Amino acid sequence: MDRIFYVSPAGRQYAAGHKDDPFRTISEAAHTATAGDTIIVHGGTYREWVNPAHGGTNESSRITYIAAEDEHVTLKGSEIIKGWERFKGTVWKKEIGNSFFNGYNPFATRLYGDWFIWPLDYDLHTGDVFLNGRSMFEARSLDDVLSPVERKTGMAPPWSSKTECIPAPETTVYVWWADCNDTTTVIYANFQDADPNEELVEISVRPFCFFPTQTGIDYITVSGFEIAQAATQWAPPTAFQPGLIGPHWSKGWIIENCDIHDSKASGISLGKEISTGHNDATSYGRKPGYQYQFEAVCKALSKGWSKENIGSHVIRNNRIHDCGQNGIVGHMGCIFSEITGNEIYNIGTKHEFFGHEIAGIKLHAAIDVVICGNKISNCTLGTWLDWETQGTRVSSNLYFSNDRDIFVEVSHGPYIIDNNIFASEYSVDNVSQGGAYINNIFAGAMRRESVLDRSTPYHFSHSTELAGSAFVYSGDDRFYNNIFIGGARLFNSRSSCGTISYDGSPSSMEEYTSLTSRDKTRDHDKFFEIKQPAYINSNLYLKGAEPYGQEKNRIASTFDPEMRIDDCGSCAYLEISLPECDMSCRTIKSRELQPPRITECDYEDRDGNGIIFDTDMLGTKCNESRCFGPVEGLHAGKNRIKVWGK
Repeated sequence: MDRIFYVSPAGRQYAAGHKDDPFRTISEAAHTATAGDTIIVHGGTYREWVNPAHGGTNESSRITYIAAEDEHVTLKGSEIIKGWERFKGTVWKKEIGNSFFNGYNPFATRLYGDWFIWPLDYDLHTGDVFLNGRSMFEARSLDDVLSPVERKTGMAPPWSSKTECIPAPETTVYVWWADCNDTTTVIYANFQDADPNEELVEISVRPFCFFPTQTGIDYITVSGFEIAQAATQWAPPTAFQPGLIGPHWSKGWIIENCDIHDSKASGISLGKEISTGHNDATSYGRKPGYQYQFEAVCKALSKGWSKENIGSHVIRNNRIHDCGQNGIVGHMGCIFSEITGNEIYNIGTKHEFFGHEIAGIKLHAAIDVVICGNKISNCTLGTWLDWETQGTRVSSNLYFSNDRDIFVEVSHGPYIIDNNIFASEYSVDNVSQGGAYINNIFAGAMRRESVLDRSTPYHFSHSTELAGSAFVYSGDDRFYNNIFIGGARLFNSRSSCGTISYDGSPSSMEEYTSLTSRDKTRDHDKFFEIKQPAYINSNLYLKGAEPYGQEKNRIASTFDPEMRIDDCGSCAYLEISLPECDMSCRTIKSRELQPPRITECDYEDRDGNGIIFDTDMLGTKCNESRCFGPVEGLHAGKNRIKVWGK
């Protein structure tokens, strides 16, 4: 029989967990509950690592953790620290015995891993200090705590035209530094004018907030919690990937209606476990990280990586913000999942450290993942889909105020990007092939490159089973019914606004194969020289955005649409002006699209059905024709349309 357990800060130790005799901690309930049980958590702050001992057995018999109705539940990986002693001026210190950390001292645990790039000349650590809920900066040394200057943190990202370091956005500098030995940890912190014994000062002490130690803890729901302030480690795809919360190589989790924030590295992890590799490139240096990553895929397959065992998670309607590395991270563990209705912001923007794995959403092997209806803003990179972006659909999302909106890397398709608004100055990094871009707005520049020194895997349709491996030749993309807006120019000469970068590409597979068939003497080399086809038709180009030369049904204009996103917090509006022109275009059906040359898999949904792109990003149903772009009803003149929120 399904049971209901209760948790309350007013509960007692060794309670029965009944309504009138609640558990004191969520962990007590997590060790007691079994498939079909529900755990109702009453309001309060719970400072613990919830390590579920059991999971559910299927969708209808899961274990559900839910905040009591109209009550605020906070789960923190931190502890309040009192008893600070003034050290010098505005600098205070606190000595803590290492037994306080229960075997994991984040102030002695170096932040590191594959593709962790900066800083190189001093160590950062997984721990953090929070003043009234705000993360402080870790200093290089005690001297930097004593005399903080105008802080310059991080390095210019490789896609930036800047050569200098990036200054922190605040003028008042709050910094800390820790001196650790075998028995004690002394934290020095410059709180400026604040008295730490009067304010709320917390330090992160736990590596997770809600995360099972064991793999295979399936079918868990976590609903309505605030989850924050864990000392998480850097999470590359070639290592164990921790987060504030995550299923740890399991199946069927639902994480919904939560406020997830202030992870040192990643907020939600849908990532891989440790046995398939753990920072081997950094530890051994015998092979490039790319090679270890390919090996991780093969090892995972040998250990049962499949739809039957892993993934199919639902991440919906959460606020995910102020994390150092990722809002959502995952390699392979994310397969067949849905990421919908989330608000993701302030990811990687503290610039305390830098590496090649930072984004609002950073997924490797996002096979048949749906990313839909999210608002993603103020991130160093909005969404990064890396390796095996196959069967993936990115639909009806709002991107704005990001350094970059979306990056698809070394994948072979088929993947679909439809009905999105990409409003940042840098809209798309396309270092892949086999994509279908339908009914989007691209308000910024786009970069496209080939990768002819890394062969990456692809799979049979709707499966993790390996079908082959290939280079990225660039091209083999499809663009229909999009709006391109010119004006943005990046430092990179390979960027442009519009589809002009596909000039010189054949416009059909027939034209492409006619070129490859002419040379009977070579089998391999010619495929590196002949451009892949480009399927481009019926797009609207504004403000000087430039079209593909062979595009037949296009509208090109120098008209400036003066597009902007008016972000009101709980809602956001698209403001755009349009010229007098026919805004109607034919509705696209996925079965009409030529399959990608490499994978030869159809564009379809995860159930193998064709997709008709007759619904806009707001859910409005269209007929045989629809407007350019992601929103129906756009018209000549000024438009203001709510595109996020209720």
